[in-house]
Amino acid sequence: MKLRFAAAAQRELNDAAIWLELQEAGLGERFLLEVAQARQLILEFPDAWHPMSQSLRRCHLKRFQYGLIYRVNGDVIEIVAVAHDRQKPGYWRNRKSES
Repeated sequence: MKLRFAAAAQRELNDAAIWLELQEAGLGERFLLEVAQARQLILEFPDAWHPMSQSLRRCHLKRFQYGLIYRVNGDVIEIVAVAHDRQKPGYWRNRKSES
């Protein structure tokens, strides 16, 4: 399987890492490391997280209030959002696949 970030999700990831780094030196880097670990888990176990809808699942990060919202389409896993758990819930629901 392959995993890729939709353009909007990549922007969200970058924005979150920058914001966290501004809050505390090293925090953005720790966030990116945890996202990388979550990506690996999603690749290994794409069906491990409870479905949010017929096509979307959410992998919560352990130490940060963010989740990776993704869909599996054939042999491609697409991260459609890097969403904060408590800000604008569901804003990403209408995003279309970029594949």
